[in-house]
Amino acid sequence: MRTSLSFRRILATGSALAALCGGSAAFAQSTPEEIEEATAQDADAEGGIIVTGSRIRRDPNDSSLPLQIVTQEELQRNAISNPEQLLMFLSTNGTGPDNLASNSDVVTGAQRGTNGLSTANLRGQGSAATLVLLNGRRVAAHGLSGSAVDVNQIPFSAVERVEVLKDGASAIYGTDAVGGVINFITRTDFQGIGATGFTDITEQGDGNIYRLSGIAGYGDLDEDGFNIMGAVSKSWNQILRGSDRDFVNGNQPERGLSIDTRGPPIATAFDIGPNTFLTPQGTLLGGLTLTAPNGADATGGGINILDLPGGAGCESMDGGMAYDELLWQNPSAVYACAWDTGRAAVIQQPIETLTYYGRGVVRLGGGHEISAEITGSDATSAKSFSHNQYSANATNLPIAYPLNDLTRETYNQVFNTIRAAFPDPTEQAALDARYGLPIAFRFRCIACGPREYVTNTKTLRGALGIEGPLWSGWDYRAGASYARSESSSVLGTGYHYRGVLTAPTAERGRPDPRAPTAPGATIPGIVGLFNAGILNPFSVTQTPEAMAALDSVSAEGVTLYGGRYEVRQFDASVSGPLFGIWGGDVQLAAGVDYREETYEFNGSDAAAEGMPDIFNAAFDNINALTPKERTVKAAYAEVLIPLLPELEITGAVRVDDYTGFGTTTNPKVSFKFRPIDAVMFRGSYNTGFRVPTFNQIFNGRTISITNTGARIADPETCSEPTNPNPAEAGCELITPDTVTGGNPELGPETAEQFSLGVVFQPSNNFTASVDWWSINVDNTIQELTFRQLLENYNLFPERFIRNSAGELVEIDATWANAGARRTQGLEVSVRGGIDALGGRFSGGLDGTYLLKKREKLTQDAPFSDSLIGVFTFTGDLGLRWKHNAFVSYSNDDWSISLSQLFRNGYENYAISDVGRERPDYNERVDDYVTYNLSVGFNALDHLRLTFGVKNIFDTDPPFAITYDGLSGAGGSWEPRVADPRGRAFTFLADVKF
Repeated sequence: MRTSLSFRRILATGSALAALCGGSAAFAQSTPEEIEEATAQDADAEGGIIVTGSRIRRDPNDSSLPLQIVTQEELQRNAISNPEQLLMFLSTNGTGPDNLASNSDVVTGAQRGTNGLSTANLRGQGSAATLVLLNGRRVAAHGLSGSAVDVNQIPFSAVERVEVLKDGASAIYGTDAVGGVINFITRTDFQGIGATGFTDITEQGDGNIYRLSGIAGYGDLDEDGFNIMGAVSKSWNQILRGSDRDFVNGNQPERGLSIDTRGPPIATAFDIGPNTFLTPQGTLLGGLTLTAPNGADATGGGINILDLPGGAGCESMDGGMAYDELLWQNPSAVYACAWDTGRAAVIQQPIETLTYYGRGVVRLGGGHEISAEITGSDATSAKSFSHNQYSANATNLPIAYPLNDLTRETYNQVFNTIRAAFPDPTEQAALDARYGLPIAFRFRCIACGPREYVTNTKTLRGALGIEGPLWSGWDYRAGASYARSESSSVLGTGYHYRGVLTAPTAERGRPDPRAPTAPGATIPGIVGLFNAGILNPFSVTQTPEAMAALDSVSAEGVTLYGGRYEVRQFDASVSGPLFGIWGGDVQLAAGVDYREETYEFNGSDAAAEGMPDIFNAAFDNINALTPKERTVKAAYAEVLIPLLPELEITGAVRVDDYTGFGTTTNPKVSFKFRPIDAVMFRGSYNTGFRVPTFNQIFNGRTISITNTGARIADPETCSEPTNPNPAEAGCELITPDTVTGGNPELGPETAEQFSLGVVFQPSNNFTASVDWWSINVDNTIQELTFRQLLENYNLFPERFIRNSAGELVEIDATWANAGARRTQGLEVSVRGGIDALGGRFSGGLDGTYLLKKREKLTQDAPFSDSLIGVFTFTGDLGLRWKHNAFVSYSNDDWSISLSQLFRNGYENYAISDVGRERPDYNERVDDYVTYNLSVGFNALDHLRLTFGVKNIFDTDPPFAITYDGLSGAGGSWEPRVADPRGRAFTFLADVKF
């Protein structure tokens, strides 16, 4: 195989190997020794190495694969302490809800069950379309979601390098490899003892990250014929709440942002009708009309005494704001208060992770080796979001503040303040006549604590492998592995037993004798606390008696749900030269794969029939699955044909047989053409597929009640159903139920991919590459969101279920093979370096430029307008341009590196046309640009220290309207793009003996 430049000299440019292989190395400060050490473990003198995306040994300097290699040393110098941070750094990784910050608020649909989960999302194709491998073999999907691998289970302290294949690879690996492959490769011949300590401390002293790890190994394969090694690591990510950062602020009405909730920590009174069992006479404002100065009836929109004339103002409570009735086009809410839910959400989830890794390898003689490895992890995370909002209704939550000796002072204050604000004698007389009836309300229970899910995930993986030579130039590789991921979530703070029945319909609101009853209450659960006046919704502070009563009806520690995913795999392959032709030897690799996958999802006994209801707990018992199994049998072949010394063609094909889906065949053809030493052209064509997950097929049908704060109208009669104006005929507010769940008829997604690239290598000190890629996906597996269905009513009329009177009562949002997706982009990489001042100066840039991003929701619908730079609530946010750039200097003892991370701005969301007209509304979200600096030096013979500053200029995430009135999540920044921690200082000590 022809090579134009020596391996060592090319590496000396700082290209980190991948500048030639894939033209997109995100980290390029590696020394030649680091790269050669990281890859020498798989290399032999003549055959090259096995790289991700191929089974044929080849020279990585002269490959057609768009491959990126990241070494452990590069990770350390860039203060990257876990796989999630690595993925957020890569420009080729999409901008989706794949990190812990994106999943920390209220989530719906496919995002449920992602507690503690961080995933990969290459080229924006979604986490389920990116294959994650450990040493070339699969790991188990996350135990809760059952759809994607949690990258934080990878034993990062044992990782030697990370290979990122930015190309479809279904012809080699089968399903999931549509967006690409990330292969974490561990050390295999470590000798000695090493330890690493890492701290990442923010300037504000919160949300800190710590990691301790150790590694030990014994035995030299060449001299002793064996090697055993082990590594262990413990990391801690501390909690960071929205209230800890000023840029998290949902009360910015002049910019078009205000929160659509009328349940603040000091309650808003409402007009609620009678309940047969608990409020048979009705409530204070029930049926009344109290006319506000704007002519609207304020009882329907809510009345908060803080917002009435002469009141203390909604801002007097922490996180409070006046409800923006103009922005949300709800004039009856002129006297309501809102509350900033984003400040209560966690923007860095607290998570503790223990990972371990062990490996042993023995040479049997004749070049044969047998190895065994075991790895596992134990991670506990706490997803915490806004406190429960208790919104009174006449059916299953008939809560109302009574008049009794305990409540008289507060009751009279609320009554008299409301009465004074509405001077009309007729209205006052009607109000006086209802004095003594309990006051219905919406209330954000701060004393109850933020809602919290505590999730523990344990993983275990064992693998056996054997490899060696067969005959001249031929070798074999075979192995077997078992992997599992087991997760369990329990309720933390913020959840309490309801105390009244929710079904059957005729019994709604009747006291539930199964729920605990607090001291002093006559009705069980938290409803009993409200209706006895023990818990005061018109005060932020509660009495010690109230706090004790809350504890007595708390559901903390109750199991929410759990899941388990298992993978058993066997694989075997052979490779070697067939015969020689004009350009060299034709090479062949062929192999077989056998895999069994099992998934089960457990509900909670607390949600079983006959158990008391826990308010707002998302148990998902309807989705409980007994173990479901899937078997995959596959065979593949790969042929490399050197037609000329300058031209190489590689073809591959794989046949997979899936339980329940039959057989699928996926080919791949790639080429590499080097007409002169300085220029190389490359390209590929391949097809791919992704089968549905177990949940997408087998989940039950879940009926969800519409969020009480959601403002929607019937799409058949209202032109803007997600932004209705109740004053407009046909745009009255409605609350249909939503049905979600699995679909046994789902088929696989299919993909067709193309790429074409060029690599320039005019000298030993410079390399640059550009790769164009295109991914066309059809029969996309979608769980259409509430918003998507409402805004595309004409495409899905059959999903809107109506009663005999024609009223919309239910929306079907179950999984379906619905539409298609078209994505194209350019990946750019530039590297350069020069020897000077006793060391090496290097610089480079890696960037991704989106050319096309279009979708359609059904096969028959037209494609959408371009989604590049357009805000979306779900999925991947298609930024036009992303890059990472660096300059560095290094010598034998010192290294210094300055890097820039750039993320392009995009079109801002607008809550309504009113929001666009606000004086400070920004149509585009600003670019997000941060700079990092690191300095490393050898302090002693065996000790290297690295100091760093992340986000040197303490740049806040740019203001972005991300609040979703339908779910109540989001606020003033975009966690898919930005890091909320601000300026941070890193320190790493790495000692090896």
